[in-house]
Amino acid sequence: MTFELRPMNLEDVQQVHILDKICFSLPWPKNSFVYEVEHNRVSRPYVVEWKSPEGEQRLAAMLVCWQVMDEVQVATIAVHPDFQRQGIARWLLAYGLLQAAKEGADHAFLEVRAGNHSARALYCQFGFEVVGERSGYYRDTGEDAHLMTLDAFDLEKLQAWSERKT
Repeated sequence: MTFELRPMNLEDVQQVHILDKICFSLPWPKNSFVYEVEHNRVSRPYVVEWKSPEGEQRLAAMLVCWQVMDEVQVATIAVHPDFQRQGIARWLLAYGLLQAAKEGADHAFLEVRAGNHSARALYCQFGFEVVGERSGYYRDTGEDAHLMTLDAFDLEKLQAWSERKT
């Protein structure tokens, strides 16, 4: 089986929305992904597609980043449960940040649920650090969000992690 990382397109939106609903208790509306693909000029949406030797295809992961000048916000990232713990999130995030660096970005930020320890561990691998808290940020549970920033990209690490061999 192989994985292909590529820009998200309109044909992906239905599967991306389904993935978002599987992974998150507060999924984005489907039309938000349409907007990201078609209209948001600062959006950098990507997907990872799984392909079997028999020709079966499934959406394995997605990432949406917003780039404004030299700054990137990681808006959302998700990996289907069937494909978790295979390094796909690290690959996808490294690729997205590396592409942003090629467009002039040199730092990033994101919000993450305080209790999402696996996501926080992933971000820490990249050098993100918790710099603040948004109390009661998630309206479904009232859980706090941690604001994490990455002050400088490690381009060698991003390059190595973005060259996943499938």
